[in-house]
Amino acid sequence: MKKAKYSIILSVLLTMSVILSACGGGGNLVSDNNSSGDKPGQKTVTIFQFKTEIVEGLNELKVEFEKEHPDIKLDIQTVGGGADYDAALKTKFASGDAPDIFSNNGYAKLDMWQEKLEDLSDQPWVKDLVPLAAEAITKDDKVYGLPLDLEGFGYVYNKDLFAKAGITTLPKTYSELEATAKKLQAAGITPFANAYQEWWLVGSQGISVAFANQDNVDGFIKGMNEGTSSIVGNEQFANWAKLMKLTLDYGNKNPLTTDYNTQVTMFANGEAAMMQEGNWAQTMIDGITPNMNIGILPMPLSDDAAKTGKVTIGVPVNLVVNKESDAKEEAKIFLNWLVTSDIGKEYLVKKFKFIPAMTTIQATPEDMGPIATDLVKYVEEGNIFAHQAGKFPDGVAQEFGSAIQQYLAGKSDVESWQKNMQAAWDKLK
Repeated sequence: MKKAKYSIILSVLLTMSVILSACGGGGNLVSDNNSSGDKPGQKTVTIFQFKTEIVEGLNELKVEFEKEHPDIKLDIQTVGGGADYDAALKTKFASGDAPDIFSNNGYAKLDMWQEKLEDLSDQPWVKDLVPLAAEAITKDDKVYGLPLDLEGFGYVYNKDLFAKAGITTLPKTYSELEATAKKLQAAGITPFANAYQEWWLVGSQGISVAFANQDNVDGFIKGMNEGTSSIVGNEQFANWAKLMKLTLDYGNKNPLTTDYNTQVTMFANGEAAMMQEGNWAQTMIDGITPNMNIGILPMPLSDDAAKTGKVTIGVPVNLVVNKESDAKEEAKIFLNWLVTSDIGKEYLVKKFKFIPAMTTIQATPEDMGPIATDLVKYVEEGNIFAHQAGKFPDGVAQEFGSAIQQYLAGKSDVESWQKNMQAAWDKLK
């Protein structure tokens, strides 16, 4: 992508306020390194994060960083996928094993952890942040974390399978998506690969679309907290349940025991035409089927294309520094190196397939891959939603995930599911 074009994209992003959380990955705990003690004059920086899909690349960057900074050792620890990262992080702090750098989604999580966070406003990379990326981790004009990237999600789709089924117009509404699923099935193609074993896929990411379709999203969430608005009887949540039913009717067998790795493998092998995922899945897809002809579609809740024919864009994670750490200066050195060194910038866009969160990091379609490239097109068109999960009360996304899984398993109808969702919010707000 040319610099001028990317600048236009960034200007569009300035108008949005988004956050993305709980991104995909298979597995729960990944032990990436172990410390056998520091050498004289050496300090260890422990990084506790949840993006399982970038573990390999982080360990490669660790080697490069330690070559340039022999007095600093990195200990990268990952808890992600279906595991509860937030609970694991709380345990770390409670046990006296607090990390030096850790992941934070911003907004509600910023409020929760603010007393533990170092003010990073004086760091050299702050001036280069896309304002969109900085918003979720900024409070009282202070920046408390480094936004790692911009990500987005919707239905990743196989363009070749669409062509095989004779689909020439991409679906932007619910009825169009239903017609697309029918055409695929008639052509002997499974329309959806559903990984509904993953609570984050539905309880954090997917359900955000029901919030985003509200006429006044922040007003609705404020009303949820004040008891003046409700999920129960809400049209958009009923529409979202209908969309989930569509994916079940035209999806893979055993969706509630299908995890992220299985879903992405099915899709990458051409066993299904669509899956609810985002550009973080690009690296795994590439590892199975390089140069796959894919793109991304909205998750439409109605037949109003202008309102619902959008994808979700956001910041999945901010790397924050524990202000009580005795290695916080070394932690800052690493964060600065990650986004200013040539190899750090290269890995962010080429290895991780990230959409840069900084104006100083350039990315081409070849760097990011086809999913991110499609997402950028939606940004250019203004057809993007803000991800709302960062504004949920602590623990609500997991409770949502459980309630949604019960509905998908046929253990609750739409009305009781809505009541269960509302009860989860009321309990934890």
